[in-house]
Amino acid sequence: MSTAQWILNLALLGWVLTRNFGTRRITRSTFLVPLAVVATAGGWFLRDLPTAGHDLGLELVGIGAGLVLGTLAAAMTRMHRHQGDLVVSAGTAFAAVWVATIGGRMLFAQWATHTGARTIGEFSMRHQITGADAWTAAFVLMALTMVAVRLVVTAVQVRAHRSPSAALAEAGAP
Repeated sequence: MSTAQWILNLALLGWVLTRNFGTRRITRSTFLVPLAVVATAGGWFLRDLPTAGHDLGLELVGIGAGLVLGTLAAAMTRMHRHQGDLVVSAGTAFAAVWVATIGGRMLFAQWATHTGARTIGEFSMRHQITGADAWTAAFVLMALTMVAVRLVVTAVQVRAHRSPSAALAEAGAP
């Protein structure tokens, strides 16, 4: 794993934790900034999506992992009203999901480019995965899906909290 990849992964982790850890008011930027990051990263890293052999299968596994991990990260947050504002709170469990996910990806990349290179190469040949670009695409798709799922879940929660029945329940109406 290159120095640039280390920096990119650590920057992503820092950005996610800085932006989400603790209690944050829901604003337009709650959605727009992550959407811009996902769109930019997708456009940058997925320009030439590998599709030969079983690359698409590996990439679908990445998307599936992102769905599961994004749902898990979203489940580790709570939405409520604070001084009239809708806020979302993310604590240690949320941070642990992200640290484990990005840390695991970094450990895999480090292993795959060093002592595990032969094992990954043999696995890739056996399963008709064309190379490192397919693995990179799968991990990028996992990360982007994870962020997107969290955004969708947050949007659904916001909508539920802003529905007329939720407003009545919060006001204490029978």
